Amino acid sequence: MAHLRPRRRLALAVPVVLSLTASLGFLPSAASAVPAVETGTAAQAADAPNLAYVVNTRLDHRTINSVKKAINAAGGTIVVTYEKIGVIVVHSANPDFGPVIRKVHGVQSAGATRTAPLSLASTTDEGAVQYLSKDQAAKTAKASAAAGDSEPLEADQWDLPAIGADKAAKINPGSKSVTVAVIDVGVDDTHPDIAPNFSPSQSANCVGGKADTTYGAWRPVDSGHYHGTHVAGEIAAARNGIGVAGVAPGVKVSGITVAEPDSTQLFYPESVVCAFVFAADHGVEITNNSYYVDPWLYNCMDDPDQRAIVDAVNRAQLYAQSKGTLNVAAAGNSNDDLDSHTLVDTSSPDDSTATTRTVDPHECFDVPTQLPGVVTVSSVGVKKAKSYFSSYGKGVIDVAAPGGDALQIPDTPSKNGRILSTLPNNSYGYLQGTSMATPHVAAVAALLKSTHRYASPAQLQGLLKAEADNPGCPTEPYDTNGDGVVDATCVGGKRVNGFYGFGIVNALRAVK
Repeated sequence: MAHLRPRRRLALAVPVVLSLTASLGFLPSAASAVPAVETGTAAQAADAPNLAYVVNTRLDHRTINSVKKAINAAGGTIVVTYEKIGVIVVHSANPDFGPVIRKVHGVQSAGATRTAPLSLASTTDEGAVQYLSKDQAAKTAKASAAAGDSEPLEADQWDLPAIGADKAAKINPGSKSVTVAVIDVGVDDTHPDIAPNFSPSQSANCVGGKADTTYGAWRPVDSGHYHGTHVAGEIAAARNGIGVAGVAPGVKVSGITVAEPDSTQLFYPESVVCAFVFAADHGVEITNNSYYVDPWLYNCMDDPDQRAIVDAVNRAQLYAQSKGTLNVAAAGNSNDDLDSHTLVDTSSPDDSTATTRTVDPHECFDVPTQLPGVVTVSSVGVKKAKSYFSSYGKGVIDVAAPGGDALQIPDTPSKNGRILSTLPNNSYGYLQGTSMATPHVAAVAALLKSTHRYASPAQLQGLLKAEADNPGCPTEPYDTNGDGVVDATCVGGKRVNGFYGFGIVNALRAVK
């Protein structure tokens, strides 16, 4: 488990995860997890009763081939096989496929990745997008010019000076040899603020579990799929005198689409597995994961389907780490204490009929947020207080970053406490959420990677923590709306605590 924070409870609760760490840790850097696509099966359309499955096996070829035969015999259609991590994506209309395949020799876990028939995101932004109007843009541009900012809309980007990113850009804007992959709903690389730094060769569409590298396949299907474009701009919008600036305006950014193209925008496990493997095999240094894997907000290890989801995604993200990729993920917007032993989940499964259940986040995991080695990010507003929506938890949160908070008002032309960034079709707008905090961390990690070119994922995570600023737990009760009710409790001290982890990341220190 290549990280610096203790996760003893996780280690005890997830023996499969630990075994995977051991099995993947020795993989040679030259190894490839390029999938073997089964001829004549990947293009087969899924019928209404079909479900998708992940089947996780031992890594030897004999076992994998044997399991493939068993999958066919059980009524499964193989979509793609990731042999280097032992993950097979399958479609099957057989209602007994899961129980049958789990009994096959060499299968370590297997389960359905959705609860509804094939045909259906759980991004971590809070509330609808607020588009920047022409009048507001003109007002902001005037203020930016008066302040001497290089970008017309920079006066409304309170988040940049909050972590020293404006000053860092003058020292080192980041290296073109470093790429951050935005695993999301798609990235509009035609946006003039994103185009200068976009990397098509490291971009793909992974929806369904198999990478499509057709030119433009990574783009959002419509303007409603705006989340990934906003995230990409936060990371690497160029300082080109147009619109906004990213935290690391000199690095490259790529897009790996994993969200379903319909209005649900769901992020299914097989798509995320594909994304991590693709990023790793295409030289991506950092991935940004501002979502949770559907359909379960928390995946419980005593459920065979949810256990298989944890297993499959963890194999893929650990493989990425073994190839030198740092994975950064959002903590979520439920204001949940991820170090508590009792949480109420009312949203799962989100692809069919949700039920209310009580979960223990030490045994039921937010994926990929709580996987080993992943940098887990909480959100703060302009006052450096935890955002009212941000989940938290001592020993779970690694670092914090500006993600916006409508209740914390900045001294900017718009007075908008959310994060301003790029949107499809050459637009700009405001969003808030741990989705917005995560790209700030991914961008600072990219600046660190630009400065420390040979740093491993674990070393980059250590640098993020060492150079962060920790405000410490608030001295007053955390009551965001002033109703006299404590909305969250911060546990820990000045060095590390549940609200900020090791602190708020610092872009300026990253380049110094």
